Amino acid sequence: MATLDNVSLYKLWIAAITILPFTQTLSQTENYIVHMDLSVMPGAFSGQHQWYLSTLADVSDRSTARATATTSTASSKLLYSYTHVIDGFSASLTPSELEVLKNSPGYISSIKDLPVKHDTTRSSKFLGLTPQSPAWKVSNHGEGVIIGLVDTGVWPESQSYREHGMPEIPKRWKGECEGGTQFKSSKCNKKLIGARFFNRGLIAKYPNTTISVNSTRDTDGHGTHTSSTAAGNYVEGASYFGYAPGTANGVAPLAHVAMYKAFWDEGAYTTDIIAAIDQAISDGVDILSLSLGLDGIPLSEDPIALATFAAVEKNVFVSTSAGNEGPFYETLHNGIPWVLTVAAGTLDREFNAVLTLGNGISIAGSSLYLGTTYFYEVPIVYMNGCHKMSKLIKLGQKIVVCQVGNDGNDLSDRVENVSEANVTAGVFITGFTDTEEFIQNRFPVVLLNQKDGKTIIDYIKNSNKPQASVEFRKTSLWIKSAPSVTSYSSRGPSASCPVVMKPDIMAPGLTYISCMA
Repeated sequence: MATLDNVSLYKLWIAAITILPFTQTLSQTENYIVHMDLSVMPGAFSGQHQWYLSTLADVSDRSTARATATTSTASSKLLYSYTHVIDGFSASLTPSELEVLKNSPGYISSIKDLPVKHDTTRSSKFLGLTPQSPAWKVSNHGEGVIIGLVDTGVWPESQSYREHGMPEIPKRWKGECEGGTQFKSSKCNKKLIGARFFNRGLIAKYPNTTISVNSTRDTDGHGTHTSSTAAGNYVEGASYFGYAPGTANGVAPLAHVAMYKAFWDEGAYTTDIIAAIDQAISDGVDILSLSLGLDGIPLSEDPIALATFAAVEKNVFVSTSAGNEGPFYETLHNGIPWVLTVAAGTLDREFNAVLTLGNGISIAGSSLYLGTTYFYEVPIVYMNGCHKMSKLIKLGQKIVVCQVGNDGNDLSDRVENVSEANVTAGVFITGFTDTEEFIQNRFPVVLLNQKDGKTIIDYIKNSNKPQASVEFRKTSLWIKSAPSVTSYSSRGPSASCPVVMKPDIMAPGLTYISCMA
């Protein structure tokens, strides 16, 4: 019986070492964007797609990884054929297949697929865009222009995509409205004229992944946000839960929108991004808006740079984001000479809460609290740095004032302490300017500068029974410090092309109203 066991173990060992190279080959498969010389294509092929398929079939036959050739056809390896951004294709290849491909007729270069980041109402008025302004008069509010966006998709039911008042779709338009999960092709209209989605590269990278919503439906909100900012129709009565009430619209409210979804909850890759840009050029967009980018990629190896160069050659204007990784130097996305790189700037608007002290003095502080609108005549106390939780939790229903330094981590700790103490609200006096993440809090938070903070502290110290009322959802206009670069906007110079000064321009990127999915 022992002899039989040894024989069985020997067979199992032989099987394991036989299967191991095959499993290693599969695990080593990567996606590549391949540039080909179209002039080398034999005349026998009806088009470049057939040539690429034939090339990949030959690569599989000649590759040392014959196990792959028996399980993966050329058509399954080919992800996309590109016709506008480059002469080439993207495919899933093993290292040995890539080496064989490099010796194939027509091969020029290849770039490994890379993960891509997407960079996340009064803005038009702040820019001077009114019905009487020269910019809107000359452009006729963007009428007839087709803006293509490569992003997370779109929420077509939003009022920003109503076709009311929209001109007819330009006859040159060749695009489609593709249906899919939770998205019917009938959702498109004269405003949203195109919707397509791309995820072959993502699925090839992660074969076991399940795309939750396989359509142009926006499950993130970013694409709806960017497209409505660019070309949203007029929406009256818009606000952010009561903040900034008014009429919201995009910069080009009469322009048409075409959405190319290449960002998914599961990820995003350059193979899909390039396919989306390629299709947008073919469909006939006039403008490409790309709020996305790659980190630390040399210009010569940047697929987005190559694709946008082809777009510009075909008279498509390309606008890109600078990125959201500021305020540090050399964090810039899209330091590409031939595109417009846009930094995010502030608006002349702030979202506020107004504190009215017991002596009648009113002070406005920064807040974006969405809960109870008004707290009336609540006791107010000053607790220095608000470090000791043992004291904070004994305060009960009071407004707590804290003196905080200029450090963001310190402010974060103090906000957390006060919010956990179950008090009515927290007022934080700080010189820290990167406050966006703190004013959007489930706990009532108000941020004050040092000057206004001193006024409150003096009142508390000199009053026998200090109290205050707080009213949230207030909006202040005509802020003199605007426009200025937001703290989160990425800074130049571009590491990939430092000789070109970037960003090119700044546009409103903070506290403006747009729709979200």
